[in-house]
Amino acid sequence: MRLKSKEDIEILREGGARNAEILRALSALVKPGISTFDLEKAATEMLMEQGDQSATLGYTPAGHRHPYPANTCISVNEEIVHGIPNTHKILKEGDIVTLDLSMVHKNLYTDSAITVPVGKIDEESEKLIRATKEALMRGISAAKPGNHIGDIGEAISDYAEAAGFAIAEDLAGHGVGYALHEDPYVPNVGRAGKGELLKPGMVIAIEPMLCAGSGRIKVLSDGYTIVTKDGSRSAHFEHTVAITETGNIILTQ
Repeated sequence: MRLKSKEDIEILREGGARNAEILRALSALVKPGISTFDLEKAATEMLMEQGDQSATLGYTPAGHRHPYPANTCISVNEEIVHGIPNTHKILKEGDIVTLDLSMVHKNLYTDSAITVPVGKIDEESEKLIRATKEALMRGISAAKPGNHIGDIGEAISDYAEAAGFAIAEDLAGHGVGYALHEDPYVPNVGRAGKGELLKPGMVIAIEPMLCAGSGRIKVLSDGYTIVTKDGSRSAHFEHTVAITETGNIILTQ
């Protein structure tokens, strides 16, 4: 991957703050009776007001025939990632919903996600959300110069296992900045001291996805939405993080 300059990281910090602000505003709109398309529409309006762009609308990942059709990914309950917003998916009391926004600010990319409750949720769902958020922070703590990609994965997976949750299989974080997906691959499982060396100027998206069930996954017929194979709930938290000389900067807070 290409290392980012200090000037790049300042732009990414600015874009990351804008990304975080949209996610905060969207989370405040989450309530029973709202559709995922209502959230998509609100995000679209906020991006336009800021003069920024979605990184996902029109993006065609390798292996896909059709571009992704929305500015956001909004995933509900057993949907892990890449849920396509639509008018008939209405949030209900007790659901959990992941809001995932990848955006472009001054030609540089940030990526962030949060999982929030819809009204009052059950205790297991609360625990799942808390554990996934903490797993992200454990991974970020391991993201420092001199460590390796494997240190991040080990920190996340060790915490998830201790909390009683499974890591979603085959899904991982990634490099980000000049494009939405860059090297290195940042898996949520690993061994300390293994994998690519973390260096100042690297910018990565760290994104644990924890499941209440087995962690096995499948892709729905729309080609994008990834769900738990056993129908169990999943939560997802993500930050874009810059590696510095002394540690890291969370760019999307």
